[in-house]
Parts: sequence; structure tokens; C-alpha cells
Amino acid sequence: MSMSLLGIVLGIAFFVVTQAQTSGFETFFIRTILGTNGAIHISDRFQDLTGMVSKAEKDGSVKFVFNSREDARYVEGVESPDLLREALEEFPQPTGISEILEGSAVIDSGSRKHSTEVHGIRIEDHILASNLENQIIRGKVSDFAVDESACLVGSRVADRLRLQLGDRVMVRSGAESRQFRIVGVFETGVSQIDKKRIFLHHSATKTLFGRGLGRTIFQLSIKKPEGAVELAHQMQLTLGHRVISWQEREKVWLEVFRALRASSAITVSSILLLSGLGIFNVFAIMVIEKTRDIAILRSMGFTPSEVSAVFLWQGGIVLSAGIVLGCLTGFLATYGISKIPMRIRGIFSTDSFVVNWDGTHYLWAILIASLFVSIASWIPARRAARIEPAKIIRETI
Repeated sequence: MSMSLLGIVLGIAFFVVTQAQTSGFETFFIRTILGTNGAIHISDRFQDLTGMVSKAEKDGSVKFVFNSREDARYVEGVESPDLLREALEEFPQPTGISEILEGSAVIDSGSRKHSTEVHGIRIEDHILASNLENQIIRGKVSDFAVDESACLVGSRVADRLRLQLGDRVMVRSGAESRQFRIVGVFETGVSQIDKKRIFLHHSATKTLFGRGLGRTIFQLSIKKPEGAVELAHQMQLTLGHRVISWQEREKVWLEVFRALRASSAITVSSILLLSGLGIFNVFAIMVIEKTRDIAILRSMGFTPSEVSAVFLWQGGIVLSAGIVLGCLTGFLATYGISKIPMRIRGIFSTDSFVVNWDGTHYLWAILIASLFVSIASWIPARRAARIEPAKIIRETI
């Protein structure tokens, strides 16, 4: 019984710890991509005159949308950004709207060259639609705001070109080139962004690209990011532009995290299952060994339900002790793991284990443990309740 109790404690603790880690990394990843690329992207304008089926609720919200893009004609970028901004401001959900002029260029430090993705922004708008201000690891956003020739570069771009604050670089796009001064280095933790992206002022980028070398997109932050899918559908129907939510954009990684959470839950639940089997074996043997004692209790007036209650109460006591000790162990283990240093760079940036403190992890662990222990206790208790006292006493005389 002690080993079964230990199994319940460890099973609950491991379940809490693994779920705290996997959901913690998932939550941190979502926070990173929302702070980097926003909740919603608006890009190409399209005309889709055929193949559209939609169903709207009475309140105007879209419940179902199907678009066939086989005959759709795309116009790259936003042609009328001022008009689109005015339309976006009519929606109550956005908390930040950033107009971005993006394109490809080559940055030349004098000794090395590197291909980059230029994002021309208005810094006061982009701060509202992203977490750029907190991603700066060297320099200041305020220095960028006051200098039209200023440039913010990704950390891996800076490392590759050995750039320092104050260095001047040449940015070339097509036949145009212009000199910029490095005033800040940012790190998102997303390697594809940190090794490619640089930020310039929107007006400077417009001059650099001239005509036809860049395209305008919009990046939005919204009040409730979890509702980005429905809002994106509504905006796409209203604005006539391609609107992508962060859930659609990062679908692959989100599915990976869900698979990891499910896999870890199934694996750790096997410990609780083994603990339940241990309790079942203990109670089954107890019923066999105590058959004569159970018969005596029945002959003294104990009802079948009272006899089964003896075993159910024992299982309940073990379960209660396991839940209390397991939750406490899980809490302490989660706290200890959150303090372990671990440098991660790739899809996000962190220097320690990331955990998510969520009460539902404890609730699910308790429910799974309760289910296994209840079944393991109920089967032997049911068998004990069916013992006929007269038959047992006759066989033992």
C-alpha cells in the first residue's frame, strides 16, 4: 500500500510538472510571436468573385466561410494604406495598427555583406502593435525615433557583420543605396527573424525602394488574441484583402506543442495507472485473506454496502493522502525547475525553463488519479460485498 501511495504521489507530481513545462513553453512561444509579428497580418488585395460561401449569425458574426482561391486574382501589397487604416480604425478590437513597408535588401558593413528583410515602420505605431521596445538588447528606441537615418538590426545580423552601436552601414536595394547608422540591436529569439530582419524609418524605406521594390502590409495587435481567427475572417470579407491570424500563421508549431502536451499526459498517466493496479492487487489479496472475517461481519448484521464501504474508505484515504502530497510535490518541483538555467534560441528566446502556473493541471491530475484509484478500489469492494456468510462459515467448520 505504501508503494501504491508513492506511485500516486509521483504520478500526480510528474503530471503537473510535465504539463507546466509544455504549456509554459507554448504560452511563451505564443507571447513571442504576438510580440514580434502581431496577432493579425493584412497583405495582398484580392478579387474573389466566384466560389465564396459564407454563413452569418443574426448578430453579424461569421460562423462559416469557404473561399475557393482558384480564380482569385491577387494584387501584391496594400495599394491604398491610408484608406485601409481608416477602415481598420472602425473595428473596436485592434489595440495597435502598424503600417509596414517591407522588401529585400543587402546590408554592407564595409568588410562583409548580408541579405536582409527590411521593414520600414513608424516607430510610434509599431510599438503599439508589437513588443519591439522590450526586445531591444542594445541601444534605445528613443534614439531610433529621432533619427531618420537610424537603423535597428537583429542580433544575429549584428554578430555576423560585427556591428556595434554607432557604426554606419550601406543598405542597397536595386539601383538605390543609402547609408544608415546602427542605433539598436534587437533579439526576438526567433532565429529566422534575428538573422534577417532590420528596421528602418518608413519614409527612408520608401526612398530606398522607390517604385515596385517593396510592398505595404499591416500588422495588428488586438484585445483578445484568442479571437483572431474570427476577426480575420470578418476583416477579410469586409476589406477585400488577405487577412491571416496568428493561429493560421503558426499552425504547425501550435500543433507540435499540442502533440507534446498530449503525449506527456498519456505517458505520465501510466504511472497513475500502475498505482491503481497496485491498489487493486492489495485489496484483492485482502479480500481473499479476510474472507472469514468479512463473513463474520455479515453474520453480525453488516450489510453488503457497509462491507464494501470498508474497502472504499481505505482507497479514499490513500487517494486523499496521495493527492495532497502529490500536489505539494508537483508545486515544489515546478518551482525548482523554473529556476534551472537553460539558454534557448530558435523559436523563442529564454535563459531558463519556462513553466505555466495553471490550476487545471492539478485538477486533471486529481481527476485521473481519482478515476484509477476508484476503479481499483470498487472492484475488490464489490467482490467483498457479494460474500455469503453462511457458505463461508460452513466451509471453515
